[in-house]
Amino acid sequence: MPDFLLELLSEEIPARMQVQAAKDLERLVVGALSDRGLLFEAAQGFSGPRRLTLAITGLPVKQPDVSEEKKGPRVNAPEKAIEGFLRSAGVSLAQCERRDDGKGEFYVAVIARKGRPTAEVLAEILPELLAKLPWPKSMRFPGSPVRWVRPLHSILATFDGEVVPFEFAGVQSGSTTRGHRFLSQGEIFARRFEDYEAALKAGHVILDPEERREIILHEAKQKAFALGLELIPDEGLLNEVAGLAEWPVVLIGTIEDQFMDVPPEILQTSMRTHQKYFSLRDPKTGKMANRFAVVANMIAEDGGKEIVAGNERVLRARLSDAKFFWDQDRKRTLESRVDDLKKIVFHAKLGTQYERVERIESLAGEIAEKIGADVGKAKRAARLSKADLTTGVVGEFPELQGVMGRYYALHNNEDAEVADAIRDHYKPVGPSDAVPSALVSMAVALADKLDQLAGFFAIDEKPTGSSDPYALRRAALGVIRILVSNSVRLQLTNLIGAHVQKRVLPTVRGYANPQALELDDEIVVLEMLAFLADRLAVALSTDGLRVDCVRAVFHNTKDLKEHEIADGKVLYQNDDLVWMVAATRALQEFLKSEDGANLLTAYKRAANILKAEEKKDKTSYDGAPDPDALVQPEETALFTELAVASDLIKAEIERERFVEAMGVMARLRGPVDAFFDKVTVNDKDAGLRRNRLLLLSRLRAVMHQVADFSKVEG
Repeated sequence: MPDFLLELLSEEIPARMQVQAAKDLERLVVGALSDRGLLFEAAQGFSGPRRLTLAITGLPVKQPDVSEEKKGPRVNAPEKAIEGFLRSAGVSLAQCERRDDGKGEFYVAVIARKGRPTAEVLAEILPELLAKLPWPKSMRFPGSPVRWVRPLHSILATFDGEVVPFEFAGVQSGSTTRGHRFLSQGEIFARRFEDYEAALKAGHVILDPEERREIILHEAKQKAFALGLELIPDEGLLNEVAGLAEWPVVLIGTIEDQFMDVPPEILQTSMRTHQKYFSLRDPKTGKMANRFAVVANMIAEDGGKEIVAGNERVLRARLSDAKFFWDQDRKRTLESRVDDLKKIVFHAKLGTQYERVERIESLAGEIAEKIGADVGKAKRAARLSKADLTTGVVGEFPELQGVMGRYYALHNNEDAEVADAIRDHYKPVGPSDAVPSALVSMAVALADKLDQLAGFFAIDEKPTGSSDPYALRRAALGVIRILVSNSVRLQLTNLIGAHVQKRVLPTVRGYANPQALELDDEIVVLEMLAFLADRLAVALSTDGLRVDCVRAVFHNTKDLKEHEIADGKVLYQNDDLVWMVAATRALQEFLKSEDGANLLTAYKRAANILKAEEKKDKTSYDGAPDPDALVQPEETALFTELAVASDLIKAEIERERFVEAMGVMARLRGPVDAFFDKVTVNDKDAGLRRNRLLLLSRLRAVMHQVADFSKVEG
């Protein structure tokens, strides 16, 4: 079957846009063809610095013929009705069939449509589809209403070896393209993909971005190895550079010795951000080497000497600026910079960075005391944690905040634990990032993230749908990972509640926010913990734990009506995340057993009965059943077993023996099954009925000591 080839050649397309643009192009064209009955064998998109390419194999030469039936009026219908039907169907009466449905005859128009040639369909749809390509940023060109990412030079479009004629953005399609901007001369003719790909390679263009990545990676590793060095991995940079060079050639340059006393993070960031250079290191010491790898888009006659020399000159200027910032920054201590944070607004409703540091400092001290960290060091690290935001290096490279704070702290002779905590308090910034493990670092990192969450929840800037402008999901996952990975035990309710009440809300109210006067610190805490529960469920689901089991253990957090208040504080069954993880694992294993599955069924039955009867009676069946009102042995057996089980489950949970607690609960299966088998709950005797409903309520309460089984699916 014939193939379709499309190439759009333009000025340089930003590397960050290329891959998605190729996917979008494939999606649009494939979707349009499928909608028109044109099915195919395979489609593949390619992207590069100057071109987007789509190759579709196994397309039919024409659309399939289709036959459509349209039911009309009865044969004895008024003449005008029949004429209207014929007009709408576009047929004559002679073209209609008469059919009998058992109630009489009616007309059926059989409309046959011949399939159009595929080339004709492509020529019709492509201009419209190309105009729909969703570029993040685009340009409008003189004389054309069409927007495109960069000026378009040519369009290659062929089907079955013949040109698909159409015009887009003032460019007429054809069967020619061009190779490398400098290494290829003249037009390249191509009518089929295999010829096209080979001709491009002859013209020094590697079409496949994955192949360009592999070339860059292989050459960089080989040339580093030849120098006794190794490439520092950087997937993001590799992907970006693969989108900058059609014919990648890796060259090695040298960093001048005068810059090697600058922290390696500054050197790497400067080279990566500004110049797209790869860094190298000595595998024996792990230290950064005075070499860099640059990817050229050119085969030079001198072997790349001039290219390397030019890049070294540019790098010298870049690193001179970085070194200047580094030298100037060290002339002031971090402590002297803390007051400068008063000039930096964190958020209009949450105050300055200075005010935020004050909140973090207090909270870090409280957390440190609870987890056994040095309180003084934790508070000191928190006080200095944001000071590097005022430095020249961080101003130039914001991604180095925290990292530079550590360097400046050590230069100021601050304690090493304090310096490390300044660096680590942002961690983890992503799922693959390391989690702080030192106690002081954990205290400051937790304080930073909990204050961030509390602040934005207090001003009602919670994540919605896919929108999370303040990275609160990341902050919540950071809290979870720190606590769970390090088995840190914190009762979050009181900790967060006190922080919100004493520090967050006064700050918010201080900025004359009328709504803040109505804020309820208990509700803020409640919503925060519910949010953490959701994030915990997401995090644990990647480890194979069921979301419903997480929510069942962390119960009374999703529904605002279910929380309890005592002594002015919101109380939860559990707010210790380490406790929750252990309990969730035990619950999930229990539910896999026959006893667990059957007991869950019994719970659901009991809960449904209670729900229905409470609704009917407009009352709640809470409280203890009367043992003297138990008349059947199955009632008595269940009552006795619940009394024993309640005490045992409570004791096992207090000792955090969750598996044993589940074992105790499993013993309820027999008495529960017998109860439902032999006892009529809704007895005609109102007293018996009430007592039996209270017994079911007792069963629900005992099981809720472990988890809220109403949130368990199944």
